[in-house]
Amino acid sequence: MKRILPLAILAALLLAGLAVFAIPPVRARVTSHLAAWRADLYYAINPPEKEVFVPEPAVAQAVQGTLAALATPSPTVTLTATLPAETATPQPSPTPTLVPTALPESIRLTGAKHEYQGWNNCGPATLSVNLSFWGWQGDQRDTAGWIKPNDRDKNTSAYELLDYVRAETDLRALLRVGGDLETLKRLIAAGFPVIIERGFDGYDDEGWMGHYELITGYDDSYQKVITQDVLIMPDFPLPYTELTEYWRAFNYVFVVVYPPEREADLMQALGPLADETQAYQIALDRAKDEINTLTGREQFFAWFNAGESLLHFEDFAGAADAFDQAFGLYAQLEEKNRPWRMVWYQHGPYPAYYALGRYQDVINLATHTLSRSSEPALEESFFWRGRAYQFAGDQAKGVEDLRAALKWHPNWQPALDELALWGETP
Repeated sequence: MKRILPLAILAALLLAGLAVFAIPPVRARVTSHLAAWRADLYYAINPPEKEVFVPEPAVAQAVQGTLAALATPSPTVTLTATLPAETATPQPSPTPTLVPTALPESIRLTGAKHEYQGWNNCGPATLSVNLSFWGWQGDQRDTAGWIKPNDRDKNTSAYELLDYVRAETDLRALLRVGGDLETLKRLIAAGFPVIIERGFDGYDDEGWMGHYELITGYDDSYQKVITQDVLIMPDFPLPYTELTEYWRAFNYVFVVVYPPEREADLMQALGPLADETQAYQIALDRAKDEINTLTGREQFFAWFNAGESLLHFEDFAGAADAFDQAFGLYAQLEEKNRPWRMVWYQHGPYPAYYALGRYQDVINLATHTLSRSSEPALEESFFWRGRAYQFAGDQAKGVEDLRAALKWHPNWQPALDELALWGETP
C-alpha cells in the first residue's frame, strides 16, 4: 500500500504537468527555452562562424573584383530559375513624377496595435501589427498559422508577407528594394507604415541575425525613426545611422501594406521606386558605390546586394561573380564578425549558381547552410539542393530534399510544384 500511494502521486503529478504543458502559452514558452538550450549546446560544439563556404574552383568563374563586372546588366542566360519572391508580382502603372514637397520635421502614425512576438515569430508578428493599422482584426497566431505552419521554420521571407496579405486580406502589399531614409519619410508622411527587414547583432554572442521592423514615424530633431518593434517595445526609437547600417544587409528591402483605393497615393510617395525594375537598378547602383567605399562586413553585404539585384536582370553570370566575391570576402572576416546566418535569409546564390549549371556549388552551399544550423529548418535550402541533385543526376536525393522542405514548411507551393513536375508525391 505504501508503494502504491507514491506511484499514484507521481502519476497525478505527471498528468497535471501534461495538462499544464498543453496550455498554448506554456507550451510555447517551454518549447522556446528547450530550442534555445539545444541551439546553445549545438553551437558550442559546432561553432558556425569557423567554417566557410568555398565555391568549386573547377567550376566557378575567375572573379576580378572590379566594378567593371557590375556594368548595367543585360540578360545573358535564358531564365530557368527564379526566386519565389519574384513570382507573380503585379506591377503598378507608369511611375509618377516625384514632386518635391517639404516634409514635416517629425510625424507619428497611430493606430497600429503592438504585439510582442512569440518564439521565432518576428515576421508574422510584425505583419500582424502592420495589418492592425488598417483595421484588420487578428493577431500573430493568424499570420503565423498561414505563413509558417511549422513554428520551427527559421525564416520568414518578405515575399511570404506579401503572399499572406494578397491571399488572406482585402488589402494589397508591395515589396521594393533600394529604399532610403527619404523614401521612408515620404511614405510615413503619406500615411503608410513601412515594414523593413534589417540585421542586428544578437545578444550574448548570438551573432548577426535578421529582424523585421514596422516603422510608424520619424523625428529629425532626434535623428531617429519610430518603430513598433515586436521583440523590444512599442515606439522603439532607432537612430538614422543604425537604420542605414543594418538595413544594408537586406538590399534596403521594404514592404508596404495598403488599401486598394490608396494605390495612387502610394505610387506618388514611392517616386522612382514605384517601378520595380527601376528600384532594382537604384539598388544595384548603390551596391556598386558601397563596394567601392566600404570594407569588411559591410562590403560583404554590398557584394551580396549586387548579386541579388543582378538576378532581377537575369544576369546570372554577373550575379554568381558577385556572390563568389562576397564569399571570398567572408572568409577574410574575423570569425566574430561573420554573418553566418546570411543564407538563411538571402537565397540569391542558389538560383545564380543553378542557372549556370553549377549544381555542385548549390549542393555544397545548401549542405553548409543546413549543417551550420542547430536545426535544419530552412525550406529554401532544401528546395534548391533538391533541384540541384535532380539535374546532377540523383533524383532520389532530390525528392528526399523536397519532402524535407515540406516538413519544415507544410504545403509550400514551390516544393509541391517541383515534386509534381517530377511525377512524385509529397
